[in-house]
Amino acid sequence: MKSLFYLIAGCTSLAVGLAGIILPILPTTPLLLLAGFCFARSSKRFEKWLRSSRIYQFYVADYAESKSISASRKKKIILQIYLLMAISIYFAPLVWVKIALFCLTLFITYYLFRVIPDKKE
Repeated sequence: MKSLFYLIAGCTSLAVGLAGIILPILPTTPLLLLAGFCFARSSKRFEKWLRSSRIYQFYVADYAESKSISASRKKKIILQIYLLMAISIYFAPLVWVKIALFCLTLFITYYLFRVIPDKKE
C-alpha cells in the first residue's frame, strides 16, 4: 500500500514537473526531485528510468549529485525564467497576479543565486 502511494505521488509529481517545463509557475526541478524520491521508495524500475531520462539529466542531475549548479547553467536557467515570467506577467489579467508573479521571480532569482551554491567547474 505504501509503495503504491509513492508510485502515484511520483507519477503525479513527474506529470506536474513536465508541465512546469512549459508553465513558468510550476517548479520543474523540485518536482522532478520529488518524483525521484517517490520512485526510489516505490519502484526501482521507475527510478532507474527517470534517472536515465534526458529531462532528468538536463534539469536535475547536477543538483541531485552535488547540491550545486554551475554558474553558466544558472545564467541559462534565469534567462529562461525571466522570459517565461515576463510573458506570464504581460498576459496576467489581474494586477495582484502580476505582482505575485513578479515577487515569485524575485524569490527564484534570490534562491538560485544566493542559496544554491555554484558548482566548481
